[in-house]
Amino acid sequence: MVVTSDSTEKADIEQALDLANIKPEWTYSESADAWTMASVTAVTNAELPDYQGVSVCVPGAYVKGVDTDGDGTADVTEGTAAGTLVIDYEASVTSTNGQVYTAATAPVIINTGAAGYSAQTNQTAASTYAAEGYINIACGNRGKQSTLADGTYTGDAPSCLVDQKNAVRFVKYNILLGNLPGSVDYFVSTGGSGGGAHAAMLAATSNNPDFYDYEISQGAVGVYKNSDGSYSTTVTVNGQETELSDGLWGCMAYSAITSLAEADMALAFEYYLNPDYSFNTDYQKQLAEYLAAEYMEYINAQNLSVEESGVGFDLNGDGDTSDTVALTIEYDESGHADTNGYYGTYLDLYLAEFEQSLQDYIDRLAYAEDWTWFSSDGTALTDSEVAAMTDADRAEAFINGWYVKGSTGSSSGGMDGGPGSGPGGPSERGKGGPGGGSTGAPSEMRGGPGGGSTGAPSKMGGGPGGSSTGAPSESDTSSTGKVGTPDSGTTQSSSGKSDSENYDSFDEMLAAYQADIAEVQAGDAYGNNIVDLYNPLNYIGAEGTDNPTWTRILMGASEGDISMFNSLNLQIAWLNAGTDAEIEWQWNGGHVPSEIFGDSLALYVDTMYGEYVEGAVKISKEAAEGQSANGSGTEPSGTDLTGWISYDSTAGIGMTLAGAAAYRTSGASKAMPGFDVMDYGQEDYVFGSSTADARHWDPYVLKVMEEHADTLADLFN
Repeated sequence: MVVTSDSTEKADIEQALDLANIKPEWTYSESADAWTMASVTAVTNAELPDYQGVSVCVPGAYVKGVDTDGDGTADVTEGTAAGTLVIDYEASVTSTNGQVYTAATAPVIINTGAAGYSAQTNQTAASTYAAEGYINIACGNRGKQSTLADGTYTGDAPSCLVDQKNAVRFVKYNILLGNLPGSVDYFVSTGGSGGGAHAAMLAATSNNPDFYDYEISQGAVGVYKNSDGSYSTTVTVNGQETELSDGLWGCMAYSAITSLAEADMALAFEYYLNPDYSFNTDYQKQLAEYLAAEYMEYINAQNLSVEESGVGFDLNGDGDTSDTVALTIEYDESGHADTNGYYGTYLDLYLAEFEQSLQDYIDRLAYAEDWTWFSSDGTALTDSEVAAMTDADRAEAFINGWYVKGSTGSSSGGMDGGPGSGPGGPSERGKGGPGGGSTGAPSEMRGGPGGGSTGAPSKMGGGPGGSSTGAPSESDTSSTGKVGTPDSGTTQSSSGKSDSENYDSFDEMLAAYQADIAEVQAGDAYGNNIVDLYNPLNYIGAEGTDNPTWTRILMGASEGDISMFNSLNLQIAWLNAGTDAEIEWQWNGGHVPSEIFGDSLALYVDTMYGEYVEGAVKISKEAAEGQSANGSGTEPSGTDLTGWISYDSTAGIGMTLAGAAAYRTSGASKAMPGFDVMDYGQEDYVFGSSTADARHWDPYVLKVMEEHADTLADLFN
């Protein structure tokens, strides 16, 4: 269907998606002081309406009531009613951090569920952010296992992302019409794991035309294709044409499993940096060596650079942070044997992020409220001794392991207001990667402090810095799903000693990769390579993209679901595109880590609002009050890091690249390759087609297989 800017079809779509015509059901919660809209379909041509809906929760302060008869006045002020909100634009809400919002200026939070890149049924928006003054959106989405009644697969990339873009358009359109409170200028995406990937991709691809055809096919509002092949992106509001975008202002992504396009190489490189890491099989070890070399070529071919002031590190060691530094990976087998020969400024930045991760954790220990602290002889401190602890005292105790963690410093999984506590679904941490299932058994993690692998599994709670109680690791990614099904984890034979259950020979497997990847590269119905569409690095700073103002990605530093290089590369790209981009690798954090030590999504959003919105309140985190009483632990359970890192109160944390690699591989849980899995894993179902449920898709894995076929064939299975 061709819909032009003055066509009847355009008018029909806009009329159909106007909430004043839909008259949705609204329910008031007195305890939350919030109105929640029942889910309505966000497009006019939905393939799967139960997965393409939107629900919105708005603070009660912005609402006078519900107009049930269309006369513009509030008829119902409590309970449940169908109709249109009557918005109070004079009211304001002061957030818990002191930021002030109105119905016209409030940020809008869109929760990107999509656990494991899976389909998500329409959700009811939670009242999580009502007290902060935010509008909260929950939306459904098609996903990798979605099928039509005739058996056609319809959830492959980019369907999930497109449904989220269409939800943004729907809500923005109704804000412009005056049907919903909130500002179209301050949309923020958030999600965890696969949802974190989509939160990042939604921000990275903001309003890029590559996705317009997919949005149009579902009957989205505010994006139409003209007869000459161009696009119109306006809607009619009060008789005037007004631009409508699916773009975002900010993004808060937790454990973002993206970019998949480089994920296999990056993970192999990270594993291979540790010479003592024990791969499952000789084939996988050799494949990792080849992929690591491929990753070095890949990074160096991009001619990356970064401004030291943007990342906050003196990368060239000249005593200031005022330079622009080229980022490269270099190789010297004999000179850097402790990292299998790899070094360079790109890895200097990686190491600096790790050191900062631990330093930030130590600097925030004053916010701990329920830890138990001990003296060097193992005696629990008295309450008065705990109350008198200085920052240096807490740092010394932490480095030596003289503590038992409390809940304020434990990354127990889930996000503040996101999946786990809101409409995005349960937290995925410890569930076999995105969408997987947890066996509940302790993870077998290789290598402790110092990185040496004895060959025997070490049951460590999240690697160095974690609890050594033998509890299930926070980065446990074992899966109860059967490999070769959409719901299986990304880990294939993570503890097995065979490479493939599906292929009897390397040649048979190679042929499958070649055929599948040729299909992917030939393009979909619109001529696009769907792997490229799901690579946010292709869109950050690209022509046609409206870059977000700010982004933050929070990863668990010990999680095994994806390499830390992926989030680092996103930060580099966003910084170079002019976006305020932060990454945090939370020390000892698992997959989809919780915010800890007084941090929260609301604090960050309020801070960014104060930083970038004229006239807004400048927000700073409240000072820690300190712990006044000791916890109830009976003996220290922290990990002694003194043989693994250096620390003094002036210089701070000192770490080596080899030490960082050992820390990362202590949480390793994937076979090689970890994403485009030999026997098909979760991501292979993301890149299927209308007739093929799953396909191989990684050209870098294929390149290595083809170039080294003779060697790999001899090692296979």
